[in-house]
Amino acid sequence: YTQREVELAESLAARVAVAVDNARLFHAVKEASRQKDEFLAMLAHELRNPLAAIRYAVEIGQMSSGESITDTFDIIDRQTHNLAHLIEDLLDVSRISRGKVTLRPEIIQLSSIIEGAVTTVRPLIDEKDHHLTIDNSPEALYVSADPTRAEQILANLLTNAAKYTKKGGQISVHASRDNGQAVIRVTDNGIGLSRESLSHVFDLFAQADRTLDRAEGGLGIGLTVARKLAEMHGGSITADSPGLGKGSTFTVRLPISHKLPATTENAKLASPSDAIPPQRILVVDDNRDTATSCARLLNALGHDVQTAYDGASAIEIAKSFKPQVIFLDIGLPGLNGYDVAKILRTEGFANEIIVAVSGYGQPEDRQRSHDAGFDEHLVKPVRQNNLLSILQRCAERQSLAT
Repeated sequence: YTQREVELAESLAARVAVAVDNARLFHAVKEASRQKDEFLAMLAHELRNPLAAIRYAVEIGQMSSGESITDTFDIIDRQTHNLAHLIEDLLDVSRISRGKVTLRPEIIQLSSIIEGAVTTVRPLIDEKDHHLTIDNSPEALYVSADPTRAEQILANLLTNAAKYTKKGGQISVHASRDNGQAVIRVTDNGIGLSRESLSHVFDLFAQADRTLDRAEGGLGIGLTVARKLAEMHGGSITADSPGLGKGSTFTVRLPISHKLPATTENAKLASPSDAIPPQRILVVDDNRDTATSCARLLNALGHDVQTAYDGASAIEIAKSFKPQVIFLDIGLPGLNGYDVAKILRTEGFANEIIVAVSGYGQPEDRQRSHDAGFDEHLVKPVRQNNLLSILQRCAERQSLAT
């Protein structure tokens, strides 16, 4: 080979080596990302298990306690909700980055989004004695949006405003139309943002400067999630502030829908526990605190409840007890919840309501539980209203059968 040919071969070999190294690095990054997502899912699952037991215990206490300790239960309930919210934010970052979030858009009035978000954040606003002003648009504005996700966008902004505004502060929500877009402005008189902070306030894990005690808490992901969800709806979020100590304004823009929602008769919802006849209920969970506290709550509501702590026992108890509703954990020792549900369906439990109650709540988890024969999929920690809704459905199914 000539010297030129050797140099050409060496140059090609060097480029191939770089390409191979890049491919290996890319594979390593993908693998690290996969492991991170698996870790977050496992973290959420592990955190939700103790939350479930706490939630049930709180609701039992609230039903039977005197006024003297009601405030204590309210604190536990509020902090349980906050912890659950942090878990959902963590998972949403992972879902959005992997394109796993699916929007279910409806034609919805902007004022309904605002009302839902305010209801979600109201406990935090009241806790900090903030004065909240809501200025809805004089005209009815409609957007095509996933109601849950649209409320989440605004709730994250309101949470941010409430956290970073001193006690007794002012927060306002103003809705209007501007150039074919529905606009919501959330303004506060809180700690404000520097010019440097404005450029990266929506970045993942970015947080404003704060004291060492981290009194405001948070992971620095709420605004990231809000911006990503707004963009998925074809909209945007921007931030503005006159400077540190001078408050902030966050502006959400969503495309206005020129279609109106289909008119439907408003079905009257049944009141929670009054109209629900006693049911035979089997609670299955390998976490004994969770199973016991859930059973006590359902007993207090007037139902006949038995518990099981593994899959094999659940099947045996179901055969003798003949439950009408089964709240079934997924991650059981021996037979997992999916297998238990499949066996029960083949053993004659065709019409009973079987509900997955799990720390796993991603779309693929819900699809898998559906395929295994579950009627519903609830994510820990479960609120009493969710349990009552299931029992109400069971009672309606029985009345139709008779």
